Amino acid sequence: MKKTSSRSFISRVRASMGELHPTERRLAETVLNFPGDMAGYTASEVAKLAGVSNATVSRFVRKIGYASYDEARRDVRDAGQTGAALLRLGASGADGKHSIGTHLEQSRRNLEKTYEELDNGAVTEIVKAMHAAPRVWLAGYRAGYPMASYLAWQIGQVLPSVGVIPKPGETLAETAASFSEKDVLVLLGLRRSSKAAQTVAEAALNAKMHIAVIGDVAELLALPVRWRFACSTVSTGPLLNHTGVIALCNLIATRTLELSGPDGRKRMEAIEELHDRIGEL
Repeated sequence: MKKTSSRSFISRVRASMGELHPTERRLAETVLNFPGDMAGYTASEVAKLAGVSNATVSRFVRKIGYASYDEARRDVRDAGQTGAALLRLGASGADGKHSIGTHLEQSRRNLEKTYEELDNGAVTEIVKAMHAAPRVWLAGYRAGYPMASYLAWQIGQVLPSVGVIPKPGETLAETAASFSEKDVLVLLGLRRSSKAAQTVAEAALNAKMHIAVIGDVAELLALPVRWRFACSTVSTGPLLNHTGVIALCNLIATRTLELSGPDGRKRMEAIEELHDRIGEL
């Protein structure tokens, strides 16, 4: 089988199941249970884990389209780094090695890395631009969506026209038709990013909007946008660590409230008055 770069390691294994010898199938089932272990294990270790020979491992990786075990292992490692949780979920995690202390330390490193690269002037710029914009759009897909919703909820306390996209049941075209060059778009681009994130960014660029990208997707951060906020999301476990992302969103929201002036205070007072009248809280 010729190696096809667009096919993932997991898809190759699944597609080959019907063609495998029984011992190779046992190996395939083993690596499908914990594919992330391929990134850290030698061929001999994987063979021992599956109860097969080293020769079986060599035949198996060639059958699924790799020139060698090392090539397959690199593919798994690279896929894990781009955000595939399944490829970071290994049998080694079952012993509880990802303790609270380990998680805390990684969160601290991500927070420090994110803030080290942060330009305070850029934060102030985007906040002022949002206050001046007729409408502020927050966009996010997959992990980026709840982050975009959080930021929209917070800045909505002082900004009257804030929208989150994608809207349920609405196409991008139906939303993008309302884009204005005076608007601001904040795109939360987090791995593994949907292709729709690139599409909405291109639509905003075509509308000549003021755009900010927050996240860890290199392709989105490389777009010709006005503001870029790179966030570290490194993790020791199967899920990416978004501590730095939520902290940055909190910072932007805080500055938005702080710079809102009399109009922002008036809106916040109106909200609190309605809370008391309606009794929602």
